[in-house]
Amino acid sequence: MSVRIRLQRYGRKARPFYHIVTADQRSKRDGRLIERIGSYDPTRNPALIDLDFDKALKWIEKGAQPSDTCRAILSYKGVLMRDHLNRGVKKGALTQEQADAKFEKWLEEKQAKIAKQSEGVQKEAEKRKAEALKAEAERNEKRRAEIEARNAEASAEEQEVETATEEAPAEEGSEEAPAQEAKAEEKPAEEVKTEEKPEAEAKEEEKKDEKSE
Repeated sequence: MSVRIRLQRYGRKARPFYHIVTADQRSKRDGRLIERIGSYDPTRNPALIDLDFDKALKWIEKGAQPSDTCRAILSYKGVLMRDHLNRGVKKGALTQEQADAKFEKWLEEKQAKIAKQSEGVQKEAEKRKAEALKAEAERNEKRRAEIEARNAEASAEEQEVETATEEAPAEEGSEEAPAQEAKAEEKPAEEVKTEEKPEAEAKEEEKKDEKSE
């Protein structure tokens, strides 16, 4: 039986989550498995890998063939490096102490590289967050300026309307004033006519008296 180390998919649509399993090469992707040795979450940044190092190394030493993705995962976690050093010990190319020292050095370098990568990812995330906050502040400021401009324009229009309503009665009053003055001027003329009427009657009576004489 040929054993293969591969991924078994779980999770929702567009949110995958995988189990790292060993299974018969002839079985289906989600079919029967032999053993689960870890998990892999590619939706994180960096990807989250939980691997049982000893179980993975045991299956690699037994000849299990990893898929391309699993090979990258095993290389990233140091399983393939440990297997390479163990084969060197078996061949007599180096001692167990030398193999352990080389592996520890490799792990330190790997951890430093991972820490640097994680720090870079964190800084990039903070930078994007700061840019997003700045862009949002600019949009809010622009929106506030537009609202203030509209309010100022509305206030100016209201002031113009109030000014127009205040000027209208003053003009009407100025038109009525001359009419009232004209009426006031006409009134003495009528009084003159009434005063002239008795004088005419008196003259007619004098003429009548002269004729009678």
